[in-house]
Amino acid sequence: MAIDRETESETDPRDASAIAPIARSSLHEQVAGRIRDMIIEGRLAAGSRINEAALVRELGVSRTPFREALRTLAAENLVEIRPSMGSVVRKPTPEEVFAMLQVLAELEKLAGRLCCERASDADLAGLLALHERMMSHYARRDRLPYYKANQEIHSTIARLSGNPVLLEVQTGLQSRLKRIRYVGNRSPERWAAAVDEHEEMARALRRRDGERLGAVLAVHLTRTWERVRDVV
Repeated sequence: MAIDRETESETDPRDASAIAPIARSSLHEQVAGRIRDMIIEGRLAAGSRINEAALVRELGVSRTPFREALRTLAAENLVEIRPSMGSVVRKPTPEEVFAMLQVLAELEKLAGRLCCERASDADLAGLLALHERMMSHYARRDRLPYYKANQEIHSTIARLSGNPVLLEVQTGLQSRLKRIRYVGNRSPERWAAAVDEHEEMARALRRRDGERLGAVLAVHLTRTWERVRDVV
């Protein structure tokens, strides 16, 4: 019981010393999320300089959480911080994009197979529920919520692979490709084709067919290059 009381004390919302660092972290994460969305949607264009003063005013935050957010995005390779010169939105070369998608295709092929072997029934049910949520966003053509659910599906498959090294590398590549993969669905035809591929993934998950899931994931990422190469 003493352990329970100690744990309860550490997380008691009335304890001001416990709340302060959580609030500070939450603000930084919210700012990073807002800037990340601006980059994904193209409001902050690749290669453009980030106007710190204007964004601080727009977001209604101080410079400290804003700069912490930029460091987070720099770690994700979405932003480049240039000392004494400000920060810019990183613009990958076509060769970098192709190479990243090529590696990600092989990683997610393995992740799909391992996911079906190792995930519990509850895990797969949760993954399929996430797919249905993504499809509901697609039905309403809510592009950014659809995209975020889509990315969560890929992240969850990697996590359920049970391979921490795979997850670490997949997470890093997926972060660097956020804007690129978002623009891949810019036309109705390309978006519909990507959705068809996700429907095939869901069918493989329902059957626990890891070989099929891995193959569809690999094809999906290969076709992502075909969908984005004319804009990178």
